[in-house]
Amino acid sequence: MANSNSRTAWLYYLFLDGTSTFDAWLNASSFQISQVLLTFPYSFAQLGLVSGILYQLLYAVMGCWSCYMTTSLYIIYKERRAKQNNPMDCHEYRSIQWYEVMDGLLGWRWKIAGLVFNTGDQFLTCVIFLVGCSSLTHSLNHHLNKRTWTLVLTGCFLTMVLIPRAQHYRIWSSIGIVATTYTAWYLTIASILLGPEPDVKHTAPPSTVQYFVGATNMLYAFGGHAITIEIADAMREPKKFKVVYFYCILYILTLTLPSAIAMYWAFGDTMLHNTYALAVLPRSKFHVAANVLMLFHQFMQFGFMALPIFMKWEKLLGIHRSKNYWLKAVSRIPVVLLVWFFAIMTPFTGLIDSIVGSIFTSFSVYIIPCLAHMVLHKTFTARKDAIEQPPFFMPSWVGIYCLNLAVVLWVLIAGVGLGGWSAISTLLENIRSFGPFPKCFQCQAK
Repeated sequence: MANSNSRTAWLYYLFLDGTSTFDAWLNASSFQISQVLLTFPYSFAQLGLVSGILYQLLYAVMGCWSCYMTTSLYIIYKERRAKQNNPMDCHEYRSIQWYEVMDGLLGWRWKIAGLVFNTGDQFLTCVIFLVGCSSLTHSLNHHLNKRTWTLVLTGCFLTMVLIPRAQHYRIWSSIGIVATTYTAWYLTIASILLGPEPDVKHTAPPSTVQYFVGATNMLYAFGGHAITIEIADAMREPKKFKVVYFYCILYILTLTLPSAIAMYWAFGDTMLHNTYALAVLPRSKFHVAANVLMLFHQFMQFGFMALPIFMKWEKLLGIHRSKNYWLKAVSRIPVVLLVWFFAIMTPFTGLIDSIVGSIFTSFSVYIIPCLAHMVLHKTFTARKDAIEQPPFFMPSWVGIYCLNLAVVLWVLIAGVGLGGWSAISTLLENIRSFGPFPKCFQCQAK
């Protein structure tokens, strides 16, 4: 009996006890980039090579900083709750979420803003993953159209309601790392070996609208920390997530920059008509492997991104502290069905990324955390008594305020303003061309 219990405990630790710093890196890195990796060559064809590289680096830095702000606010909130010794915050029963941090630190108005934009970001990202999976599956099997594949895949995605918490994704996040790394380097090596297409053209940017659609896709890609709170809350030492995310971004750049540069060099303007990079590469066993791995990866990511929505839904129903596993699992099914409805209504791959980035990611990931941090520390007393003091690379509060203000203004102008205008204009054009609920968006490009 003792050996059996020991074996069970060992298996639980190996596969499910994902609470370490390395687990946080696995979760953040595997989630940060997946299907967006396949859209970066498309964005480079909209932006041009130089702008594509610069936007990646700019939004990588901004993403790290806004994640730092989000994590700091979470730590402050958790420290305050710990001093109150509130039993409702017991880790066994519930997870802290972004809207609760906003409510606890700044009041109900900030709570509503955090809830609306954060949930919108998470929900529409789930839609993107389902749309992406239908596109990848259709590229493997053309016998069903993308809309039908979306319906079939929804049945598979329903199984993700069975995974309870973020710390139970260790094995899936590990597979996600393998999938992303393999696919990125497959795109890079295949493009180099194939060489430039005959008469390849590099005329980007094709238009002002296309330029800002591509830029907003970059904004969305490096704003993938809409689940920062959930990942940090699953850690034994959540304060370390700031550093974890920095290493996550460094790793991601080793995948996104080489693959996007190589693909754009080889195919140029052809990528404007293929939002997914795999569509332009010839079929081979390596190509099929990349498709299958990315399909599985997005399947896993759907569950991870849906998890915070499941938790909010459970809190709304009042069952979040229940120990009834099956009650919670069954209650999550309507959320998946709602995602499916939106996925078949607007399956515009690549474009949805830009729309989500310009509106929901801009506010949820960049603007609200930076503004909230400034408002929370607006008085001298608040700064003096702050639990989280300026980091070693920012010796004064003046530097923090300047950087926060710069992020807010840039994202408001370039992301929400120009990015939102270009993305919504392109969406309306696609709806006029294809209509809502199209059977097979961009299938002619396959």
